[in-house]
Amino acid sequence: MANIQNSLETILALDGAMCAALVDSNSGMILGEAGSGIDIEVAAAGNTEVVRSKMKTMAALGLNDRIEDILITLGKQYHIIRPCQNHDGIFIYVVLDKQRSNLAMARRKTQDVDGSLEV
Repeated sequence: MANIQNSLETILALDGAMCAALVDSNSGMILGEAGSGIDIEVAAAGNTEVVRSKMKTMAALGLNDRIEDILITLGKQYHIIRPCQNHDGIFIYVVLDKQRSNLAMARRKTQDVDGSLEV
């Protein structure tokens, strides 16, 4: 299993990766961060609301399922939000430069990091 900082650095090694964070979705607090390019604290707090909203909507719809990831596509960036499968209440947040990244590879690497993450 990998520790938080090593896990985030693994994600940052991807082409086009700008920053990554591990976020507590109960509080919006950052548990670890790496990279630069955006105000990661503001992004973590805001995306906590995205995760909460999606979970609430799934419950209202009676969906008995889990979120693999949430993708937000902007004009110049991709934002990946991946709730950790083995750590309730925590998600991985990744920001990619849209022109320099491979979205499929980034989603796969984020999944791999999730599977080996030690919190």
